[in-house]
Amino acid sequence: MTRIQLSRAVLAALGIVAGMAAAGAPLRAAESIRVGEVNSYSALPAFTEPYRKGWQLALDEVNAAGGVLGRPLEFVSRDDAGKPADALNAVNELVTREEVALVAGTFFSHVGLAVADYAARREVFFLAAEPLTDALVWSKGNDVTFRLRPSNHMQAAMLAEEAAKLPAKRWATIAPNYEYGQSAVAEFRKLLSEKRPDIEWVAEQWPPQGKIDAGPVVQAIAAAEPEAILNVTFGPDLVKLVREGTTRGLFKSRSVVSFLTGEPEYLDPLGAEAPEGWIVTGYPWYAIDTPEHKTFLEAYQARWNDHPRLGSIVGYVTVKSIAAIIAKAGSTDTAALVEAAKGVAVDTPFGPITYRAADHQSTLGAFVGRTAVVDGKGRMVDAVYRNGADYLPAEAEAAKLRPGG
Repeated sequence: MTRIQLSRAVLAALGIVAGMAAAGAPLRAAESIRVGEVNSYSALPAFTEPYRKGWQLALDEVNAAGGVLGRPLEFVSRDDAGKPADALNAVNELVTREEVALVAGTFFSHVGLAVADYAARREVFFLAAEPLTDALVWSKGNDVTFRLRPSNHMQAAMLAEEAAKLPAKRWATIAPNYEYGQSAVAEFRKLLSEKRPDIEWVAEQWPPQGKIDAGPVVQAIAAAEPEAILNVTFGPDLVKLVREGTTRGLFKSRSVVSFLTGEPEYLDPLGAEAPEGWIVTGYPWYAIDTPEHKTFLEAYQARWNDHPRLGSIVGYVTVKSIAAIIAKAGSTDTAALVEAAKGVAVDTPFGPITYRAADHQSTLGAFVGRTAVVDGKGRMVDAVYRNGADYLPAEAEAAKLRPGG
């Protein structure tokens, strides 16, 4: 074939493709809006597997209702193994090879920060589902990153409100030694000390995430003789801490305030060994009787024949948020998505939320209650939902916390 013949063949082929697109032929880009999703599936399955089930359920609902902008929503998912480098490799592949319209997910705070930085450099919209560090939307916030979960500041404010009522003056802290744990402790200490200037911080322990040696940690805290303890450990580390602390009597006659411990993914594994009387944030799925939650619960149980965890809520609302943002934007252009996300309203199993324009933080709240053992199971009792909007600084003040604010 001559060069001219080859050129004519190429042009003919292009003409055929163009004709197919015009006639509505099933080209992938025209069929679906592709979302790149990354999370720590292999590193923390207790949370991320329910999270995956949550977003799959929401995806089914969105697409059954006609999709978004008349197109189905499609998730292209990757495992980041809880490592920033793996997350960056995955996101880069999703953006450059899979040509996703936006990115969502991540669990660990340091991973979320790494992905947020990438998103800013590549001008890709990023909805951070789970990372809790305040830096994500404040000190290291950027134009393209928004966050769903109630932040460390928000949960610390909820817990400090209850902790301030305790008579305890001598406090100790136990937290994993990375961005999330450091940020949670700093916020709680600041907020509680503002409410109770008589508080004294007598000890702190910083075990590595996922590798706690509970014996020495418990021994060091006990030696300081605190009257109350702040715990920020979760997952297998929490189980080890509770068992060792119970064996050694660390929690006897001491108040404990604990981030996340009321979430089923962390409370369920403890069973009858669950601590009693801890003040916690969490998700008492068995005790929420609002119409919104009942609808979600019935759909989730019908789909998975299992009860939801907090991760299920996060995954579900992540998809609902993305659908609402794209619908409001009317396109998948990054600039349009950013503008649409500011102030967008989303219905959730916990009630309506919005994403604030000033700092890109959602107003999703959390339940605060106490731990108990009921029928041999760890349960969260006396739980009250705290609206996230009530525990955030005013938007004008929050804007000042961001770069250039």
